[in-house]
Amino acid sequence: MSLLGIDLGGTKLASAVFTEEGSLLSRDSILLEGRTGEAVGKLVTSRIGILIKEAKSNNHNIDSIGISVPGISNTRKGTVWAPNIGGWESYPLMAEVNEIAGDIPVIIDSDRACHVLGEVWMGSARGCRDVVFLAVGTGIGAGILVNGELLRGSNDVAGAIGWMALDRPFRDKYSECGCFEYHASGEGIARVARDLLAENVTYSGMLRNKEPQNINASDLFNAWEAGDPLAKEVIDGCIEFWGMAVANIVSLFNPEKIILGGGVFGPAVKLIPTIMKEAIRWAQPVGVTQMSLEASSLGGDAGVYGAGYLAFKNLNTLSLTKK
Repeated sequence: MSLLGIDLGGTKLASAVFTEEGSLLSRDSILLEGRTGEAVGKLVTSRIGILIKEAKSNNHNIDSIGISVPGISNTRKGTVWAPNIGGWESYPLMAEVNEIAGDIPVIIDSDRACHVLGEVWMGSARGCRDVVFLAVGTGIGAGILVNGELLRGSNDVAGAIGWMALDRPFRDKYSECGCFEYHASGEGIARVARDLLAENVTYSGMLRNKEPQNINASDLFNAWEAGDPLAKEVIDGCIEFWGMAVANIVSLFNPEKIILGGGVFGPAVKLIPTIMKEAIRWAQPVGVTQMSLEASSLGGDAGVYGAGYLAFKNLNTLSLTKK
């Protein structure tokens, strides 16, 4: 049995072929290079077509396809809302992929769902039935597994944790991305730094040498490592937000583990013990002592592994339905 996992992000398309045991047979990645709308759809379908043909030429077939998308997959309509891809407000991805896949079953889910599935299959959450993957990258999302099942909500929006309210009063600037994401995502880290630079005219540290619009999260972590006071203020604020978010997740879902991943964790992995200390201050006291906070062991591959596992689970579900 061969499983095809497709991980579509805001900037690249990753694909991998797995055995049912999770062994990696092949993997590659292609940059979107500014593609939007139908051009992204064609990139996805052409890549799937190529991999189906390659599998046949190697004397095996693709038995199931799983696709991770950076947004909301509407399972009833087969459409995708992906805010970081222009023209994907309600994109008919399922219909396009089915044309290429033919009789091969296809399933599409959100990147946050696939992140947690990847970790359960081959990563830090193997053996877990109650686990949350908190992905902190350009934005923030959470993949939530409860009693071994993905939590999707009534309209597939569950896990949009970037909108968690962690500050008050409400500010208009939260309307675009949510309070938590505004302050503590990869883009949020840079945004908060720019705000502080504009307010603190006497600051003369490392970040003052960069054009404010060019500052990114990596710059903040580099400055933080060097002891820059403004960077320390920003990162200390993020630790508080991440700790509060972890505490709220513990109190709501009582997970065995919370896995921290995405591009920010990365450089923020070394902060996990400090984040845990902050979480303990806020969380339900029994649940937080029974939970472990860990870094993703799959890193940037969590989504594509999750898509592969999604394909595997879908094939098993279809097999049981036919019996």
